[in-house]
Amino acid sequence: MIKTIPRGLYALTDSQLIAEENLVPAVAAAIAGGAVMVQYRDKSENAARRRWEAQDLANLCHSLRVPLIINDDVALAAELGAAGVHLGKDDADIAAARTQLGEQAIIGISCYNELERALSAEAGGADYVAFGSFFSSSIKPAAPVASIELLRQARVQLQVSLVAIGGINADNGGQLIEAGADLLAVISAVFAQADIRTAAQNISQLF
Repeated sequence: MIKTIPRGLYALTDSQLIAEENLVPAVAAAIAGGAVMVQYRDKSENAARRRWEAQDLANLCHSLRVPLIINDDVALAAELGAAGVHLGKDDADIAAARTQLGEQAIIGISCYNELERALSAEAGGADYVAFGSFFSSSIKPAAPVASIELLRQARVQLQVSLVAIGGINADNGGQLIEAGADLLAVISAVFAQADIRTAAQNISQLF
């Protein structure tokens, strides 16, 4: 099921970059700067903190009409009524997530540098596929490297939305949009900056 997914800056949170008390103001600043979709991403084992942080973000994003995607956790996404979930290789499969979240949920899949995985994800009902890392990333320094040519091939072969991730900033993001990216997924170039709103604006303006 292909949905209308916004095109633009996809802001991903990171618990190592954003202090707990700054999470909601930081995300609000990113949205004010033009972020069209937000992903709550916290790899820690603190389930209670993850739940209340995600709930706070769900309230914020709902009030601002911006989709909130939960990384890895289908149950949490269902509990909060979030817009959807993002799944990696070791997470739940698409069919199970769809059953739990419903037809209107946005389901995104990490495809790294694997076009075949993306084609399979689309066939399985994913709403977007994410490729990367396109550039050196401080968040995932060991991530597989994806080429811009892969993005061009994906644009020809896939109908779902394409997300580019990995070391993206205002200086290098334009070439990914030209190659076919619908969304630029950004962590550090937004949330590690002193002025989050301006950083988000600089990337959003690429679209």
